[in-house]
Amino acid sequence: MLLEVGTIVRAHGLRGQVVVALTTNRDERVAPGSVLETDRGPLEVTASAPAPGGAGAGRFVVTFAGITGRSAAEALRGTVLRAAPMDDPDAFWVHELIGCRVLDAGGVERGAVTDVQSNPASDLLVLDSGALVPLRFVVGREPGLLRVDTPAGLFDDL
Repeated sequence: MLLEVGTIVRAHGLRGQVVVALTTNRDERVAPGSVLETDRGPLEVTASAPAPGGAGAGRFVVTFAGITGRSAAEALRGTVLRAAPMDDPDAFWVHELIGCRVLDAGGVERGAVTDVQSNPASDLLVLDSGALVPLRFVVGREPGLLRVDTPAGLFDDL
């Protein structure tokens, strides 16, 4: 399974560089030597640097092997970049959270995760019950199951 890690936003300059907007917080996805899969075939990163004024926004100026001019770079606009999941047992990956059942500290099932919403304070687990649970309240996980310890009242209006 390949995960979406970014999109080519536009050409940058005249030498074939592009601006990539990452949809991941893992900057190493655009490190030199990385190979990203696309619907047009693989692209190998030969150089990358944070985009001027865009590093905080996850934007990088990237050079791909074989892309050597502005018109070639322009042809890549909108291309979705994908890569295999990374092996990090301590990280929460969205594709692993979707479908997990959520149990509160009392052992009550509160629903299944249908989405993960980005939020500055803490990403939110969106449950099929309508609840939004900050990811920081996850205290344990097993295959297909997340245990949460939430403040009193979080599930009261459901």
